[in-house]
Amino acid sequence: MRLEKKATVVSTSVATVLVLIKLTVGILSGSVAILASAIDSLLDLTVSLFNYFALHKAEQDPDEKFHFGKSKLEPLAAVIEGTIISMSALFIAYEALLKITHPHKIEMLQESMGVMVVSIVITAFLVMFLNYVAKKTNNMVIRADALHYKTDLFSNTAVLVAIAVVYFSGLNIIDPVLGIAISIYMLYSAYPILKEGILMLLDIAIPEDEIAMIEAILQNEKRINGYHYLKTRAAGSNVFISVHIVLTPEIKLYDAHLIGDQIEAKIREAFEKIEKKAHILIHLDPYDDTEINEEEDFF
Repeated sequence: MRLEKKATVVSTSVATVLVLIKLTVGILSGSVAILASAIDSLLDLTVSLFNYFALHKAEQDPDEKFHFGKSKLEPLAAVIEGTIISMSALFIAYEALLKITHPHKIEMLQESMGVMVVSIVITAFLVMFLNYVAKKTNNMVIRADALHYKTDLFSNTAVLVAIAVVYFSGLNIIDPVLGIAISIYMLYSAYPILKEGILMLLDIAIPEDEIAMIEAILQNEKRINGYHYLKTRAAGSNVFISVHIVLTPEIKLYDAHLIGDQIEAKIREAFEKIEKKAHILIHLDPYDDTEINEEEDFF
């Protein structure tokens, strides 16, 4: 099993435990903050299950129906995760506003604090593990999951502080006010996840440093007279590259093809070093046709 899939199994297991603990104490205590945290953990569980499915499908080989594979399931999963975070944030804000207009006393404060301490410890270890996997694999789904649980870590800490304040001061209004603050923070955290996922689904070009890496390989190739129409896009950890290289009219087809293959190998090796898989399409031009050939070459 790939490390990314193992990470989703771990996050799913953790989310299941947290949902059971928080939901039980949240219902018994009547705390909006804990119920909000329980709902967030339930959504975490749903997202982690979907992430496992997305990673499983994304790694499948191309077939007759999907010629380029299903790697775009990774940014799609990130968009869905960001949307779920946003929707849960709005629901938490709604519940908090209801409690402000219809206040009631929070029960089981000591038990609630104990639950949040346990949640913080478990979530902290999970965040460290997911960050490790994200750095090692550079997988977009795991990075989104790590960010998601990091927001949980902050919100759980805030809930613990709020319950402690209520316990020592008796100010129950702190609970719904904190719920609103958590919802705002969740919306703020969801924005970059949604943005990156949507841009990747829209075939945004790969980062500038990676494009510069491709250009350096092409510019250092002495056997070509130039290049143009360099286009890139990404789908998860897969990078798709299209470029025209300029040769000479007299070159043999075999020699031209060999040069193209060797350039492809260099680019592919460069991306393997940053743990990405490059899919390269090189068009062989006998001369520079940029001025006369205006036809777009989409890959």
